[in-house]
Amino acid sequence: MKKILMIATGGTIASKNNGEGFTPALTSQELLACVPEIAEFCRVTTVQPFNLDSTNLCPAHWLELERIIEENYAAYDGFVLTHGTDTMAYTAAALSYLVQHSPKPIVLTGSQKSAYLRDSDARRNLADAFAFCADDNAFGVHIVFDGNVILGTRAKKTRTRSFNAFSSVDYPNTAIMRDGKPFYYVRGQEKQEPTFYRALNDSVFVLKMIPGMRADIFDWLEKNCQGLIVESFGTGGLPDYGDSALLHGLERFLAAGKTVVFTTQVEREGSSLTTYEVGRKLLKCGRVLEAHCMTLESIAAKLMWLLAFAKGEDIEKLFYTPVGTDIF
Repeated sequence: MKKILMIATGGTIASKNNGEGFTPALTSQELLACVPEIAEFCRVTTVQPFNLDSTNLCPAHWLELERIIEENYAAYDGFVLTHGTDTMAYTAAALSYLVQHSPKPIVLTGSQKSAYLRDSDARRNLADAFAFCADDNAFGVHIVFDGNVILGTRAKKTRTRSFNAFSSVDYPNTAIMRDGKPFYYVRGQEKQEPTFYRALNDSVFVLKMIPGMRADIFDWLEKNCQGLIVESFGTGGLPDYGDSALLHGLERFLAAGKTVVFTTQVEREGSSLTTYEVGRKLLKCGRVLEAHCMTLESIAAKLMWLLAFAKGEDIEKLFYTPVGTDIF
């Protein structure tokens, strides 16, 4: 039987209503008791490093999860993390960079309704997560939710209430769960030793463009962040309201040695800075990186990972080097 370490972190799945709204309260053992049938195919040990609404999670928590996985990697065949849905895609992306090329599955799941409620989706998601984690062909970082098995670098929360909360953006599901077994669309990687990373630089800001954005925002950005992600319009570009002020602000930011990644606010099909003049201008003003089809969650996590140990041209080279099919 497979040995699986369950890492409980809180979230809706572990919540009870305390009179002021739902907040994490259930323990890892209480969650495990919801799926007694998993004892038929795996042995589970549980740990609970924290019990938080996932809105309150930050990069320091991602590093704690990496530490737990790395310290226990040799002793277990896989890992199931119960997690709140709001930032689950960010955590899945972060773990994809912190634990690379993992031949063992690292599976995140949660629910849209508390396991404490009768009509919850928690039991199914937990059962599917453990079933996938125990499968011989499972690998790498994935989210398992509502029967979908989604690669950690391609996942995005696209619904706030429905049970099918997560989508795989511009990439097929790795598998779907049918009667407790995965039906694969994408097969795993060649077996190799995982690479663990233990640092992130969270000095990253996301600037979502709106019509009329003022250029003096770059004065604040230059003082307060090392990496900038610009969510632009359409296929990508920077507005010019007749004075090129935004472009000059970007040039100053780049001249200060900062890193800029351009992406699109549009959920699917990615950016293409070479399509329009407003995009081509960006490619002439310094080392501007383009996210293409990457999710925002993966861009943010990858930039934090790169800024922790790389500089200059190495950042550019590594940003365009695929990790877990994050960019293509």
